Amino acid sequence: MQRKIGVIGGSGVYQIEGLQDAAWTVVETPWGAPSDEILTGTLGGVPMCFLPRHGRGHVHLPTEVPFRANIDALKRLGCTDLIAVSAVGSLREDFAPGDMVVLDQFIDRTCARPASFFGEGCVAHVSLADPVCAALSEACARALQPTGATVHRGGTYLAIEGPQFSTRAESNLYRSWGCDVIGMTAMPEARLAREAELCYASVAMVTDYDCWHEGHGAVDVAQVIAVLTRNAGTAKAMIAGLPDLLGATRAPCPCGCDRALDHAVMTAPDRRDRATLARLDAVAGRVLG
Repeated sequence: MQRKIGVIGGSGVYQIEGLQDAAWTVVETPWGAPSDEILTGTLGGVPMCFLPRHGRGHVHLPTEVPFRANIDALKRLGCTDLIAVSAVGSLREDFAPGDMVVLDQFIDRTCARPASFFGEGCVAHVSLADPVCAALSEACARALQPTGATVHRGGTYLAIEGPQFSTRAESNLYRSWGCDVIGMTAMPEARLAREAELCYASVAMVTDYDCWHEGHGAVDVAQVIAVLTRNAGTAKAMIAGLPDLLGATRAPCPCGCDRALDHAVMTAPDRRDRATLARLDAVAGRVLG
């Protein structure tokens, strides 16, 4: 099977240098327009698609990001593997600004975003016990090694609605829960990637200590942007190294991400809403026909 890598760039990562035959492509989805046009091309002989999560120029609040349209558009373009990059605050002393975290768990505290492709006449329940693809996450960690950045393998991301940063009381509460980093965009993105049967890895770029750390002031946007600029270079170097590590062909996912819907759809075939089935053609066509 041909591999196609999708990349969702977070704050500070708005493009990929070095793409051959690069072109910005308009993709229409049943869920509306994605955050922006999608940059398509090849890198290291492997087809790649890049989508800036907040749009070029950073025009979408976290709540306004059209998550369903973004995942649908990347799946519709044939992506098999999806790497998401995001900026985060640290909830741990040893996760310092400038560090990179290859995430493996999430706690979702968002409340104003559609979190599923299903509903309205077609019900499905996918497993999120292990919300990222372990194989793809390992490739991201290996691609980060040559950058010289401090890389943490594994971490729990606390997703808040935003756009405001957390209060000090909230920050300390999340630390007591055992969360490692805090951000605003990993959910429902990871949920939707699983429903779309995409291998998904999430790499967090630490920009600050949120507001819990007594030795650091409350989150300062200027400080965050300065660290973002450094982190963006590390993230781009990681992306550049992935084609060689992953290769141009792809076997079935050892984690089963590409078969997540095998036993998930609950609605009887004769009771499924036709309009809903039409919307699901890209993300769930394999099992819904």
